[in-house]
Order: sequence, then C-alpha cells, then structure tokens
Amino acid sequence: METLTTLHAEMPPAQRRPVVTDWSRANKRGDPVDCFLEGPCFDAEGRLHVTDIPHGRIFRLDAPGEWTSVAEYDGEPNGLALHPDGRRMFIADYKQGILALDLATGAVTPALPRRNSERFKGPNDLVFARNGDLYFTDQGQTGLHDPTGRVYRWRANGGLDLLIANGPSPNGLALSADEEVLFVGMTRDNSIWRVPLLLDGTTSKVGRFASFHGTSGPDGLALDGQGRLMVCHASLGCVFVLSPQGEVVARLKSCRGATVTNIALRDGKAFITESSTGAVLEADWPG
Repeated sequence: METLTTLHAEMPPAQRRPVVTDWSRANKRGDPVDCFLEGPCFDAEGRLHVTDIPHGRIFRLDAPGEWTSVAEYDGEPNGLALHPDGRRMFIADYKQGILALDLATGAVTPALPRRNSERFKGPNDLVFARNGDLYFTDQGQTGLHDPTGRVYRWRANGGLDLLIANGPSPNGLALSADEEVLFVGMTRDNSIWRVPLLLDGTTSKVGRFASFHGTSGPDGLALDGQGRLMVCHASLGCVFVLSPQGEVVARLKSCRGATVTNIALRDGKAFITESSTGAVLEADWPG
C-alpha cells in the first residue's frame, strides 16, 4: 500500500538562512543550507515542534503558516523528546550533548553534555521510556569505515549504560510497546538493528531487523499503535512501514524532496520532516 503525503507546513522565506555553517561544511560539502528540519515532537498541549540543525533553532508550529521561534542557541539540535514531566523537551544536540528545553521560557540548559569528562561523538536522536530512562544515539561521523557509533541509556536515577559501541551511524530510535526491544536505525549500514533489553539491564543477540538500499539510509523511527515500525529513509523519499516481522507492508511517499528524516504520530496522522526543502509533510495514518 502506498500513500502520498501532503504539505502540512513549510519554513517561511523570512526565516531561512542561506549561509555556510560548520554543520554544512561537514555534511553538505560546504554549500549554504538555509535550514535542515528534524526532530518533530508534540508538546503536552499538542503543538508540534521541529529543530533546525545548522542554525541552532527550535520552532513551534502554532498553525501551518505560523512558525514561532522557541529557542536559538550555539548548538546543532537534532532529535527532540518530551520529558515525562510535560514541561521540558530534551534535545539530542550534535555539538553540545543532551540538553533540556524549558517550553515555558525557551531556556536551553545542559542535561548530559559529557560522559566521564569526554565529549560525545555527536548525539542524534533520543526517546524516553515510561519510567523516565532516556535512550539516545551518539552518531558523530561514524559509518562502515568507522563502526564506533554508540547507543546509551541514561537511567532516571542518573546511571549511564553503554548498550552499543560498534554502530555504523546509529540514528533514530523506537521502543517496542512492552519496552523489551529497542529499534535503532543504522544509517550507513542501511538497516534497522533490533536490540533486546534484558532484565539485568544489559543487551544480547543484537540483530539486523530489516535492510534497505540507497545513498543514505534509515533515519527517524516511530512505532504505531499496531506495533508497526515507521522508518524514515533519508534518500528514498518515503517512510517505510514494517510489520512486527520486518516486512514492508506500506509506504508513505514524500510529495516534496527525497530527504525524509523523521516522524511523529498524533491523532490519526503522521507528521514527517522533509529536510531538503524545509517542509513538514502529513498523511493520514490510523495506527
């Protein structure tokens, strides 16, 4: 089954910044990038937020054509996750580590900027468990040439567990409904890894759940209400929908560019960032 998305919102021209940044030098061959949207996340009031990585900005979409700047700071924000307290969003920031955004004031403060006094490679995405544990990927510039990307669990009690240390570009994350399995998009492996979460807090028998093709690979992930894994592919221009056995059962196809990077589900709809055009797409998704 294939569903064509529609345009939900597009960053207004006045808020685009077509300049060269450190991020564009490292990731876009030094070309000016006016925006690169990621991290769609709803707050407790149902308002959609997105990040703009190269320019260190977080926006709230109060209406499809109304983009409100919530925060701007010296960073490269990627993934967002609403904290269980409903008052904060946590940010996976490539430059600054794990940060906390106060939704009422727009203040951005360090939450976990370093580990054992060392900087992270470059955090990419994150997801909260129901008990407040935070899972996040530390992607950096890793890939098949350097499979040293990491996946962490930052426990609500402050403990930090290294679950994976050999990931070729770990990116998006999703927890199964029972929270016994963590799915990780390994972008440069062009695959999804399945990470069992054992009772003692460790993992074992990590396997490749699904494989793809293309010049990039899986990016943001989400799990729908029927246990299907939604996989944004950053070069194939669609969201693949996988059954619990990893079979492709549907696709949500971009109506804009091919750089489909992340997804959030709410009220029977999927909201998807298409980063190359600075757009947020939407599609009906009953899951």
